Amino acid sequence: MLLAIDCGNSNTVFSVWDGARFLATWRASTEHQRTADQYYVWLSTLMNLHRIEVAIDEVIISSTVPRVVFNLRVLADRYFNCRPLVVGRPDCSLPVPPRVDPGTQVGPDRLVNTAGAYDRHGGDLIVVDFGTATTFDVVAHDGAYVGGVIAPGVNLSLEALHQSAAALPHVDVTKPQRVIGTNTVACMQSGIFWGYVGLVGGICERIRAEHDRPMRIIGTGGLASLFAQGDVLFDTIEDDLTMHGLTVIHKHNKELQ
Repeated sequence: MLLAIDCGNSNTVFSVWDGARFLATWRASTEHQRTADQYYVWLSTLMNLHRIEVAIDEVIISSTVPRVVFNLRVLADRYFNCRPLVVGRPDCSLPVPPRVDPGTQVGPDRLVNTAGAYDRHGGDLIVVDFGTATTFDVVAHDGAYVGGVIAPGVNLSLEALHQSAAALPHVDVTKPQRVIGTNTVACMQSGIFWGYVGLVGGICERIRAEHDRPMRIIGTGGLASLFAQGDVLFDTIEDDLTMHGLTVIHKHNKELQ
């Protein structure tokens, strides 16, 4: 049984994969101080609560927070008696290597999204991931990651606006009823929502023009569904794209053994 772990800047997601489907998925805040023992107590409690009686014997990790990886490795070794695959490390092979500038380190989350998207949709894709950063990953016809764009995340932009402007409150991200706001909250919500709709649409249009081939746009991340209400931004929304990508990379490495 496989435990797939996706560690982002804000949250860490754990999913149990039985080879055909995810039995359960849980999310925790990302904290580098959390020990392997704490991870195990939390995971085992949730597995017992959901009556999942499986023996995890394989682990794969994608992490954009290097300090967290050590304790996740200890978790795999101490409690699941296995050496985990860590995306981005030399011993973790990718289905198709990225084609970027020499010496460039590509974020593991972007490599995983690329593998998952190509497995489900083929090549010539733009994967838009709404996380702490809003990332655009370009997937070539053969499934290689060939570059992309990184923009500030939606919640990060809101928080910066709130902290830097004393008169502006903290607001939730939602689709406003009108573009023209008639109060401060409505104005901020409109700026964030329609601003990011314009950002996503504009960047994808420029990527398509530069790539010079028809491309499908895949939305993923917590806010993808919300922004899909604003315009025809995405051809498909994938809620579990990153976790699916982890299973694809894991399967690829198993076949190489």
